[in-house]
Amino acid sequence: MNQENRVSTGLDGLDTVIDSLRIGDNVVWRVDHMDDYRRFIAPFLAAARERQRAIIYLRFGRHAPLVEAGPDVHIVQLDALCGFEAFTCHVYQLITDHGRGAFYVFDCLSDLLSAWATDLMVGNFFQVVCPYLYELDTVAYFGLLRHRHSHHTVARIRQTTQVLIDVRRTREECHVQPVKVWKRHSPTMFLPHRWQDDRFSPVIDSSDATRVQTALERDHVQEPQRHLDYWNALFLEAAAQLQNPDDGAGRATQVERLCHVMLGRDERILDMAHRYFSLEDLMAIRARMIGSGHIGGKSVGMLLARQILRREAPETWERCLEPHDSFFLGTDVYYSFLVHNGWWPRIMRQRTPDGYYSEGQALHERMLHGRLPDEIREELARMLDYFGQYPILVRSSSLLEDGFGNAFAGKYDSVFCVNQGTPEERLEALEQAICQVFASAMSEDALVYRSQRGLADLEEPMALLLQRVNGRYHGRHYLPDAAGVGVSRNIFAWDRDMDPAAGMVRLVMGLGTRAVDRNDGDHACIVALDHPLKRPFAHADDGRFCQHKVDILDVLDNELLSRPLRDLVEADMDHVLRWCGEPDREASERSKALGGPAMWRLTFRPLLEKTPFVSMIQGLLQTLESVYAYPVDVEFTVHLGADGTPSFNLVQCRPLQTQGGNRQVRIPEAVDDEALLFRSQGHFMGGSLDQPIARIIRVDGERYSALNLQQKYTVARLVGQLNRRMSDRNDQPTLLIGPGRWGTSTPELGVPIRFADISRMAVLIEVAELGGGVIPDLSYGSHFFQDLVESGIAYVALRPGEAHTDYRPDWLHQAAREAIDPNLVEGLDETILAAVDIHDVRALDMKLLADVISQQVLCCAFRRI
Repeated sequence: MNQENRVSTGLDGLDTVIDSLRIGDNVVWRVDHMDDYRRFIAPFLAAARERQRAIIYLRFGRHAPLVEAGPDVHIVQLDALCGFEAFTCHVYQLITDHGRGAFYVFDCLSDLLSAWATDLMVGNFFQVVCPYLYELDTVAYFGLLRHRHSHHTVARIRQTTQVLIDVRRTREECHVQPVKVWKRHSPTMFLPHRWQDDRFSPVIDSSDATRVQTALERDHVQEPQRHLDYWNALFLEAAAQLQNPDDGAGRATQVERLCHVMLGRDERILDMAHRYFSLEDLMAIRARMIGSGHIGGKSVGMLLARQILRREAPETWERCLEPHDSFFLGTDVYYSFLVHNGWWPRIMRQRTPDGYYSEGQALHERMLHGRLPDEIREELARMLDYFGQYPILVRSSSLLEDGFGNAFAGKYDSVFCVNQGTPEERLEALEQAICQVFASAMSEDALVYRSQRGLADLEEPMALLLQRVNGRYHGRHYLPDAAGVGVSRNIFAWDRDMDPAAGMVRLVMGLGTRAVDRNDGDHACIVALDHPLKRPFAHADDGRFCQHKVDILDVLDNELLSRPLRDLVEADMDHVLRWCGEPDREASERSKALGGPAMWRLTFRPLLEKTPFVSMIQGLLQTLESVYAYPVDVEFTVHLGADGTPSFNLVQCRPLQTQGGNRQVRIPEAVDDEALLFRSQGHFMGGSLDQPIARIIRVDGERYSALNLQQKYTVARLVGQLNRRMSDRNDQPTLLIGPGRWGTSTPELGVPIRFADISRMAVLIEVAELGGGVIPDLSYGSHFFQDLVESGIAYVALRPGEAHTDYRPDWLHQAAREAIDPNLVEGLDETILAAVDIHDVRALDMKLLADVISQQVLCCAFRRI
């Protein structure tokens, strides 16, 4: 053995027992008392000083300091309360900065339990840090209190560390017993050793060893929670409190404690949780958790909203709010997933400015094919046994999601599991869905969103909400009767008579995906709750602006599909259609002539006129807004009784972000034609605005239509690159004009961009100039809508040729043009470049003016060319 590779513990007798330490050793001291750990530190530091090694003491425990300050000791103060990720990344970076050969002393790992509330994360921390310390040729000491950790956590630590030593003390003696000494052994190495003076003598008599072990165990036989995970012990204590219903103070203490370890860190949300959740409620949540940690913002919002409704309006919602039986995958599982698959070094690189996007992309690809820890798979299998073959929705529920100021609308994935096949196939599909949602935390859209909102450096672990899909079977099709999005503030009211405080819903038949997403060539039903039969479209009765496709789960093909409404008419849907639609007489006559079924138009008029739907959803929104003291945004499904009476399943609630407001902005009456870009009545989002415009990017509708499919995707990539090259939106506010629908998945209907491709625009314009009846979709309440609102992007839909719309883009050709680098994206050619123009209009004093009160919007130059 190379003597340079040997390291002394500072105790010659102990060095003899374990054949010395080695460079790279992590040494875990499992002790009953902190003083026993302390006794081994001083000799170790003395030996380190003799070798002139850098000594770093990581101070994070609640116990007294283990190392005194000195010129040769670098003490680093750490705060474990900042969360597992921030703490672990800080330690990892510190190890990186100190480089090879440093010697470390860590405070007692058991003290991390009070900050993280779970053994699982202590094990994860050790599995991240220990291999890295070994890689850098360090030697590190760790303390661990006996009986404070589960067998599983101790097993993980034992498997990872190089050296694990038990230190036990009776009244008369101290015994040291090596449990693991990697690549070293002797006939007596793993026996108990009496520590007397400088000697460590093995206990070689079995009778003597039995007496010693019996004496050592005697002090702990009465501990009922020994070897329990700290998380489970926490809830055992809370369960004991349930037996004391008269101890109000004790119960309140437990409620506050459990809210913090399960529900998150948003103080406004926690304040409501303390008021509306009882100890019984919190224990019920715990009973449906898989893993430990926080359940995430989406889960908290859903549960809190349900509690509010039942408490504030029990006469309605005890009867009409359907129960939920969701499960919650805790945030600790997400971190365990990363550690289990060995990705923490990539996490560290992703947290750097240079690696934020590139490593994020690499992680995204790997996470799609990751594997969950076996113990989590076992719990998921039990959950599948509970649900049977009912479809399941795997939804993101990150720590920051659905909080005040950060909706993350559509940034993370949700995945339907139709849940058909053998138990093994269903479990495999569920695991793939979970990996997809986990991976979406590293998608470009999510990273751009977090960066723009100053959240890139905050801890954002992903929890999951696992919900039974609300609905019923219609043959091979499974779907809810109706679903929708509701907002308590209709800040984009399109009629002067509408009261924004009345709220609005976006309603569809079938799965709610068509309510939250932009649907190609299709329209959800937009309902202003104070004028439920008014629509935001001219000629709304001609059928063009109705929902024509229904999202369903096909239990035979085991997938989510969009079916034309006419294909579902014969699938035992009469009860639903009579409340969600009206017969389309002309279409029915044509269908019958061809031997087909009667045809329907999804207007939702019977539901809105003949049932209490409007009053109920309006009451729901107003109740939640009152308690939140803030506008809210909800998602729901509707189950229709035999008489059409609706019952609701509330699946999401979050604060509604707004912009602009209702202040009056004066719109000039007369504007020269040569200075006018557009004027319109209604059909804009963003509130009242006075927005300067410095730059215009325009995709010409006629030329875009002439492009082939590949060229249209190239246009989308070009727009994305132009967006990314803008360092600050406020320095150069840009108006983006395009044909049809931005963000469509069908290039024939518009430019297929993603949020990351338009995130730095100031104004987004959609123009109905593609032909074929394709028009912009007023996406009030959709995820697209939330993207625009949260990013402060104004939106206007223009329909040239309709009354009250005047669109004059031709004069832009006289404005200064910017050249586009033909190498900016691959595949640019003259045809594509001819379809995209960039104009510098700073010299024209161009503005977008919008007034909510008069419902007018105007964009013009206030200086002539």
